Amino acid sequence: MIKVCHISTVHPDNDDRIFYKECVSLSEAGYEVYYLVPSDNERVENGVKIVPLKKASSRLTRVFVLSWIAFFKALKINAKVYHFHDPELMFIGVWLKLFGKKVIYDVHEDLPKQVLYKPWIKFQVVRKIFSVIIFLCEKFCCLFFDAIVPATPDIASKFNPKKTIVIRNLAIIKLIDSMPVYKNDSDTFKLVYVGGLSEIRGIKEVINALEIINDSSIEFWLLGDWSSETYKAECESLKGYKYVTYFGQFKLEDVYPYIKRADVGIALLYPTKNHVTSLPVKAFEYMACRKAMIMSDFEYWKKIFNHAAIFANPMNAEEIANSIKKLKLDSGLRDSMGITGKQLIDQEFSWEAESKLLVKHYQKLV
Repeated sequence: MIKVCHISTVHPDNDDRIFYKECVSLSEAGYEVYYLVPSDNERVENGVKIVPLKKASSRLTRVFVLSWIAFFKALKINAKVYHFHDPELMFIGVWLKLFGKKVIYDVHEDLPKQVLYKPWIKFQVVRKIFSVIIFLCEKFCCLFFDAIVPATPDIASKFNPKKTIVIRNLAIIKLIDSMPVYKNDSDTFKLVYVGGLSEIRGIKEVINALEIINDSSIEFWLLGDWSSETYKAECESLKGYKYVTYFGQFKLEDVYPYIKRADVGIALLYPTKNHVTSLPVKAFEYMACRKAMIMSDFEYWKKIFNHAAIFANPMNAEEIANSIKKLKLDSGLRDSMGITGKQLIDQEFSWEAESKLLVKHYQKLV
């Protein structure tokens, strides 16, 4: 059995893309899969061997200490293929290649673009400098890697096409279909958002839209982790927050009963460079649950999700409010969008089809 090892010092041990999709799919395809990741205990889950790392106490410790601990632990596993998921592990990936291993760089986000909006970097000029440095480091390190696996075609366009394969972060249909509907007797009109709760995800604007509508028969369900206590407090202080129900953060499969019980899925990301050509997994999950959506009015999203969503300016609470009211009043439109979204999932946007590309690429490598 061929041994492969996925490495992350940033993501959780139950990460949707890494664990549930890539690792589990490779295990089902017959590979001996290890996942080296910050975790509390060593175990085997869904056929994947979780190898724990200690969680870093700070960003600097993670980058300069934990990454090297991960490197030496990775060598002890002695896998044939190493598949890493964090840009800060690029130089570790180069060292693994120098030790004669097959190395794959999985690019979840376009980091040179993403870093331009990082709040922990206070000055814009510093962000731009970091962006250029990361871009150059990425270019250099990718010369060593055997394969690059971006999550979107837009990210893929900046890499060598001869060693690049796009593996989109799509929904696992068999998992979603197996989940029940959350039991809730309330007859309110339910909006649902699943994912990180941060400023650039447009949570505050939706809450402000609910204040504008001022309708107690509308409820906004939030499932995810707040990016900071400051942003959480800011949202809770808004008048529209009385329409919000916060459930907390859940494992992947546990969010689907809530989506199935809701009426409309929300994906109103800010128009950052990293977002306007992204493929948000939450949208595919809403579609797989046959839900109409309200999405940011990005031109790329209009092409991909056409007829499955209403599009609004994510910075404009009034426009968002009008979109909510339109879908609340028109159940036929909601049903039509839900059907269209599910058809798109079945035809071209399922993880079941995407996983075959991943396994095929592994077969070529080994």
